[in-house]
Amino acid sequence: MLGKAQETMDTYIDSPEKLKSLYKRVLIVVSLSQVFGGAGLAAGITVGALLAQQMLGTDAYAGVPSALFTLGSAGAALIVGKLSQRYGRRTGLSTGFFVGGLGAIGVVIAAITNSVILLFASLFIYGAGTASNLQARYAGTDLANNKQRAKAISTTMVMTTFGAVAGPNLVEIMGKVALSMGVPSLAGPFILSATAFILAGLVLFIMLRPDPLEIAKMIEADRRENEYGNMTESLSEKAVSKRGLTVGATVMVLTQIVMVAIMTMTPVHMKHHGHGLSEVGIVIGFHVGSMYLPSLVTGVLVDKIGRTAMSIASGVTLLCAGLLAAFAPSDSMVLLIVALSLLGLGWNFGLISGTAQIVDSTEPSTRAKTQGKIDVLVALAGASGGALSGMVVANASYATLSLAGGLLSLILIPVVIWSRKA
Repeated sequence: MLGKAQETMDTYIDSPEKLKSLYKRVLIVVSLSQVFGGAGLAAGITVGALLAQQMLGTDAYAGVPSALFTLGSAGAALIVGKLSQRYGRRTGLSTGFFVGGLGAIGVVIAAITNSVILLFASLFIYGAGTASNLQARYAGTDLANNKQRAKAISTTMVMTTFGAVAGPNLVEIMGKVALSMGVPSLAGPFILSATAFILAGLVLFIMLRPDPLEIAKMIEADRRENEYGNMTESLSEKAVSKRGLTVGATVMVLTQIVMVAIMTMTPVHMKHHGHGLSEVGIVIGFHVGSMYLPSLVTGVLVDKIGRTAMSIASGVTLLCAGLLAAFAPSDSMVLLIVALSLLGLGWNFGLISGTAQIVDSTEPSTRAKTQGKIDVLVALAGASGGALSGMVVANASYATLSLAGGLLSLILIPVVIWSRKA
């Protein structure tokens, strides 16, 4: 086994062309899994709040589903990160998707049996699919150089768009399919989620060979072995890495709080003002499309004009989204679509620029574990935003929530300015 591993490593070290070819193949495989993963994620988030509202009979806890599957994704992110570090991306990511698929099946069973306890437990497990969908973006960067990283992240994310936009727009169709099977209509999208997550896991488990992280660790070990006079990392390099991790994590955490809080309560807000399920699907479809579709352009911009500039752009865009959502007439589909599209775009800017900073600041030998820990913070931030959003709307209004989210996003600007001064 060791001889075979050494032979594999030598193949990619001695042939940059073969390494480049493997890098491209990894992007294709991860992108394919993201198509399914995006559908599984988007279908669930579209109706999660509505299903809880229907089963509990109150708006006050409508944000709990988002909080639960986001909280579940936090725990899963840590486990997926550790599994990936020890056994490779293939094992870590596919396991997360399979577990997420089981959670979605549990949600369907909970809706059939009207069991709130099973619903909440299943939503928590469903979060594993969300964690894997998000962590898959790192797999594309394992073999990328520092001028390709943001583009690699964006390539895998943009493929999520196909599934993520299709998911919400299949809500009504899946609702009818569910009814024909004797299942409550709001559970229909979770049937799609279960199928999509399991397919995403199968794509990675079967096709992601050789594992990109394992190859990256071998190449790094060989490089360190052949370097002289640079056996330990300098204090200045450690300081730069630590600062990069801090700034990257802060950018992703803040954008996640704002995005999840406003997104979670938009379907409930729309339903209260007479919008139907198909209209909710359209708005969320535009939102999720804006989260992922601009990624190719965003990746190029992050690599060209820098992580800092795009982090600031994220804060400004999220502010505009919050202001528009707060002051737009509740019966205006057009303005809601624009507001939620800006919300998705601001999140996209923040996630890609923050992720690029995280990758820049880590080495393959510890990368997956570190990325998993940071994604825990991101997921916990989303869980907090989801849980608090329902309470804010129940005790104040959707406009108050949106305005508060927009203002919170401005914290990004002093954070990135501090990083540049440091």
